[in-house]
Amino acid sequence: MIFKSPLSAWQHAIEHHGFVQDEAQELAIMALEQCHKALHEGRKPIKGVYLWGPVGRGKTWLMDRFYESLEVPARRQHFHHFMAWVHQRSFQLTGTPDPLQALARELSREVRVLCFDELFVTDIGDAIILSRLFQVMFELGMVVVSTSNLPPDELYANGHNRERFLPTIAAIKQYMQVVPVNGWQDHRQHPGTLQQRYWVRDPGQVDPLADVFARLSTGQALSSAPVEVGHRLVVPVQASDTVLWSRYADLCEKPFSAVDFMALCDRFKAILLSDVPSLSAEQREGRIARGTEDGIERVEAGDRELPQLSVHDNGVRRFIALVDECYDRKVPLYLSAEVPMDQLYTEGYLQFPFRRTLSRLQEMQLQRFGQFA
Repeated sequence: MIFKSPLSAWQHAIEHHGFVQDEAQELAIMALEQCHKALHEGRKPIKGVYLWGPVGRGKTWLMDRFYESLEVPARRQHFHHFMAWVHQRSFQLTGTPDPLQALARELSREVRVLCFDELFVTDIGDAIILSRLFQVMFELGMVVVSTSNLPPDELYANGHNRERFLPTIAAIKQYMQVVPVNGWQDHRQHPGTLQQRYWVRDPGQVDPLADVFARLSTGQALSSAPVEVGHRLVVPVQASDTVLWSRYADLCEKPFSAVDFMALCDRFKAILLSDVPSLSAEQREGRIARGTEDGIERVEAGDRELPQLSVHDNGVRRFIALVDECYDRKVPLYLSAEVPMDQLYTEGYLQFPFRRTLSRLQEMQLQRFGQFA
């Protein structure tokens, strides 16, 4: 059901779907409603909305109701999808004077509103790109609505050459209404009919995903041949037309990117992942770097500490990206692991972003998640 405004969608959910009224959500929905009205009344200038808070507080749900009710040109993307597109488009504009300005102008001709889910900056290259891109977008009058787990002042915290990102933070606070969505409840944990999609596999036992794969792929042709995804090959345990069953090592410890996981979710309606290990890693002392280059110009950074990553961390980053993609696209993800879900990642450099991953995995255990199975 599509509603005429985000406020009417929220009120309907409370009245008819058992949503718990939440004061923090109420403040957020009123900010979105105000932005929605201003857009449709043609007012200028219009402030966007920046929703931030812990996982599971309903930020994405609220933003999606705003987006669905818009009658002006808009685009809604997970933030890492948007950045992948920006990098690709910037490369295509190589040789254009100020390619980021050209890209922002191109966007402004196509859409009035950009909605970003999970705005999170960890890379100096992305930080520099966003500084220029947001500056031009805001100057052109584009309206940005986003969700994040962090307030603007904590974006790219402790990142090297962070001073180059500070103008972006200032612009976010100037052109967007910053609203904390930090109610006491994780709404993903509300009761619902359970459907198990996570198993702890005892050594020597038959993998429980074998039965899951057989059920989900009934009547389909099966193969163990490598599956082409983009320009790479995934080695499956088995695959059918609609279901991929792979091992953690073959999917998360290979050089796949978020773009590859997008392609997986385009192709398959369910993904099964076996042999997920304990991903925790003791944090170690960082290394000292003196000076760096950011790919655009030499930066005199002085001494700075780089985090000492464990051997697991690249795989964990890919695992996080896979969960994000499956969650965003409502593709059920079935896992068999060495440890219980709440023990997957208890210590390490990626502990903060993994909180969202854990919350999303927990929601995936509800029957309402995903339409395929």
